[in-house]
Amino acid sequence: MPGRHVSRVLALYRRILQLHRVLPPDLKALGDQYVKDEFRRHKTVGSDEAQRFLQEWEAYATVLWQQANESRQKSTEKASFGTALPEEKLNDFRDEQIGQLQELMQEATKPNRQFSITSSIKPKC
Repeated sequence: MPGRHVSRVLALYRRILQLHRVLPPDLKALGDQYVKDEFRRHKTVGSDEAQRFLQEWEAYATVLWQQANESRQKSTEKASFGTALPEEKLNDFRDEQIGQLQELMQEATKPNRQFSITSSIKPKC
């Protein structure tokens, strides 16, 4: 992403990981890994795509923050996180994004959401 966005990107990245702390452990692990992968994948995109990327993740952070506050106020009820994805947004997705979304949905809806998070960092020899 272009240089002037770096501090904004890092602040958003940290905020999202901090917000994930309110999620159940399995969803936190899944969410953290997804965020890390997406931010890594978008490091070199052009300015327009970087702007859209930031807007979408800022909207996600806002919704998650609101849902976290609601769950704290309703401490006796099971917390509910997430939101429906409107069809018109789906129509804007590239095939690669649809595939990623399907994989994420499958992982998030597994009966006993147990998965291993693997690091993409290669060990130094």
